Amino acid sequence: MKPQSMLFTIFGEYVRNYGSEIWIGSLTKLMGEFGLTEQAVRAAISRMNRQGWLESRKIGNRSYYSMTPRGKKRLDEAAARIYKVENTQWDGKCCIVSYNIPEEKRILRDQLRKELAWMGFGMLTTSTWISPNNLTDRIKEVTESYEVTDYVEIFTAEHQGWSSNETLVQKCWNIDEINAAYEEFIHLYRPAYEELLQKVEQKAGIEDSFCFVEKSKLVHEYRKFLFIDPDLPEELLPKLWLGREADQLFQDYYALLHPGAIRFFEHMYEPAPTDKA
Repeated sequence: MKPQSMLFTIFGEYVRNYGSEIWIGSLTKLMGEFGLTEQAVRAAISRMNRQGWLESRKIGNRSYYSMTPRGKKRLDEAAARIYKVENTQWDGKCCIVSYNIPEEKRILRDQLRKELAWMGFGMLTTSTWISPNNLTDRIKEVTESYEVTDYVEIFTAEHQGWSSNETLVQKCWNIDEINAAYEEFIHLYRPAYEELLQKVEQKAGIEDSFCFVEKSKLVHEYRKFLFIDPDLPEELLPKLWLGREADQLFQDYYALLHPGAIRFFEHMYEPAPTDKA
């Protein structure tokens, strides 16, 4: 478990809902529940600061951390996808991004590719990526922020041939690999969910700290699908699609763990003192 990745989970799942700012002492205690040392946590925080994800402010001798606007936007995007509602009917159109970014700007080109993959685009050719979701505004925003608009073209189009939709999906995304990842998630969490459900039904005592750790790990693991699952509309999914079962399992297990996890976080959380007039 990488400290930086878990920090994203803690900020996204808890801190963003509690004023978006937290004392570093609270943060290191919470991260300590996963066996992470204060030194490892502070090193990860320092990296996230340098990368533009976190910002800090001092009040007295205490440091308080919050996500930068860039970090908040990424957390909002992640939350919208993790806790998504049912997909609407697909209109049959795809967002297409084509670019020809020169070699001297290859760092920006690589960053754009990472952004495209994060948003769920699939690579049709080396420099042409497609998504069945309407992401035009988001792409415009990203390409403007990277200042590569002179090298990028964006289209909305319908697929007319020659591949079938199923073949096209297989070309652009590794569906079998994604399904295998969902199967692994189900095998990992189904027994834990059923065991906890039985304890709840028997009114057995469950420690809030256990709920916090398990819920955080659950969200941490499920977040990984944001990097591999393109969130395809129902019309493009294969008949055997384990994403549905995994999503339902995630929601059910999350609901069991959530109350205790929140109680534990609130017990450990210390916000910045409010300013007094």
